[in-house]
Amino acid sequence: MPKNSDHPQPPDHTVTPRYMGIPSFMRLPFIEDPAALDVAMVGVPWDSGVTNRAGARHGPREVRNMSSLIRRVHHVSNINPFELVRCSDFGDTPVNPINNDKTLAMIEEFYQPLAQAGATPLSCGGDHLVTLPIMRAIARDRPVGMVHFDAHTDTADVGFGDEKYHHGTPFRRAVEEGLLDPKRTIQIGIRGSRSTGDYSSFSEESGMRVVYIEEFYELGVDRVIAEARRVVGDGPTYISFDVDGLDPVYAPGTGTPEIGGFTTHEAQRMLRGLEGLDLVGGDVVEVAPPFDQTGNTALVGATLMFEILCVLADAISKRKGN
Repeated sequence: MPKNSDHPQPPDHTVTPRYMGIPSFMRLPFIEDPAALDVAMVGVPWDSGVTNRAGARHGPREVRNMSSLIRRVHHVSNINPFELVRCSDFGDTPVNPINNDKTLAMIEEFYQPLAQAGATPLSCGGDHLVTLPIMRAIARDRPVGMVHFDAHTDTADVGFGDEKYHHGTPFRRAVEEGLLDPKRTIQIGIRGSRSTGDYSSFSEESGMRVVYIEEFYELGVDRVIAEARRVVGDGPTYISFDVDGLDPVYAPGTGTPEIGGFTTHEAQRMLRGLEGLDLVGGDVVEVAPPFDQTGNTALVGATLMFEILCVLADAISKRKGN
């Protein structure tokens, strides 16, 4: 691939050591003009939708730190996303840590200029509720499909009385608001004990394809990839990756760990298998650094962001005819 000298680039680590400089996603420059970008990497430092173990508000900062370990070229696909597309760190959304309604509106407003400019968002949460306002900004004109990696379906209804908005509800709300097409949605890795017996009923009754972890291991990675591609088809598709989809031996720094999940390698293979889809955005959420002092979960989050960046860059480049 020819090098695009006008694209923002990470500094050469053989000249500028990776431990130097102000941390940014992938060591990219901070650019605030959405019209100058194909991919905008955004931090959403907010976890007020969490119902038990908070800490994901600190995820974007630590993922930025660990992303300094990411190099330029994918070792399997040979994709160099920084040559294919113009990408940068677009900064953090504003948040109000004590007011959910205000923060949902603030996050949506932050993403609207990106959607208007045609810049594709790649976000780092934050808890999983952050995906809802992102979808409100990028899917207002048509619903999107979704490949969703998680231990939980996140299609619960109200909790704690009549609270409609928490990290267990984003995709039920997204379907209700016409942002997410349930028949083009697949949820991979679902498992764990439940508060009620019908926790996943909305997913299944609305037409989502739910791949419980037992079926994941019965099918194997390649057949799950094929099923994901079948479900989302050729329409616009969003990738949402909750790190608790992984077994907690790989990502202990998360708010709702569930044992028995897939491995980091299996996750990487599944993300790579989405190359060629019409991808319109992605996120990695629920990295909670206070629960992992080693920093490994943040490294996992940064690496998964790079995996998603590569398939996003490929999709954008093909849409542009490059």
